[in-house]
Amino acid sequence: MIELERASGVKALHTPPARAEGLVLSDLTKVYRGGKVANHNVSLEVRPGEVFGLLGPNGAGKTTLVKQIIGLHKPTSGRITLGGTDLVAHPDTARRMCAYLPQGQIPIEPFKVQEVIELTGRIRGGDRETVRARAREMIAALELDEWRNTLGIKLSGGVRRLVSFAMVAVWPPRLVILDEPTNDVDPLRRRLLWRQIRRLGEVGAAVLLVTHNVLEAEQSVDRLALIDKGKVVAQGTPSSLKAADRDRLRLHVTLMNRDEVPPLPAFAHDVARIKWGLMLTVDATDANSALGWARDLVDGGAAEEYTLGATTLEDVYVRLIGRDDVADFAAEAGEG
Repeated sequence: MIELERASGVKALHTPPARAEGLVLSDLTKVYRGGKVANHNVSLEVRPGEVFGLLGPNGAGKTTLVKQIIGLHKPTSGRITLGGTDLVAHPDTARRMCAYLPQGQIPIEPFKVQEVIELTGRIRGGDRETVRARAREMIAALELDEWRNTLGIKLSGGVRRLVSFAMVAVWPPRLVILDEPTNDVDPLRRRLLWRQIRRLGEVGAAVLLVTHNVLEAEQSVDRLALIDKGKVVAQGTPSSLKAADRDRLRLHVTLMNRDEVPPLPAFAHDVARIKWGLMLTVDATDANSALGWARDLVDGGAAEEYTLGATTLEDVYVRLIGRDDVADFAAEAGEG
């Protein structure tokens, strides 16, 4: 066990050796009865000390992938290893080597906050004093002090979510899987939560972050994979995935009436509905034309405001995963 790091106040529970192997998926395929393919030849690696994002729309195959990793489902073919251990052959070992925060709430109703965090750490093999110290650190870091002795049944959804995360993080094993960890959490405490997610990587755990929140993931992951219809369509660092769009800009237009979509300009590459507006990707050389088109919408009363800026990971997501929806939407709106 390593001494507390003075700079961050986080105890390093893992010290991975050089070239330590984390989670490795090799050509993983899952086919359900009836022939439905949930995952197809998925290959990726989550290294010790990094936060790896798994992004994709609902129904993309993310949850099925996670259930295979933690031993709840058996793959049709392919391999899953963690630290060199074959998790397909040893599903019980998988559950011991992984900590999983599901998308839904964990049932903690009869337990007090500090009590349930400490209990989880002890079950995972931590000694009493170290786990107690870690629980206090997590409670302070997530600003849960006022609920320390409160029963779970009396907590709001957002606070329960933070407590559930603390249960996972108090004594992390080799792999920590977080499924939509910021669900129900208010914006202020989301920042605290993301900081602790990053620190899980700093103490040596491999962190698999499952989410569809592209904007939050872009700020928090080291690498990521985009998954759609059971397949990995792209993976790499956020910067490397955005590199292909370096010569493009994003135009966001807020419409006065979402149901009244204006004719789309010919220079728009990708178009998506974003709440009350449109998001278009345009070449940098078409910047003036894009600004003129958006300005005309505002002057004509069809739009409230617009912004033009550099492309983000969300634009890459729309381009790679939203293409079919974009095509249907463009046809409906009438390009020109």
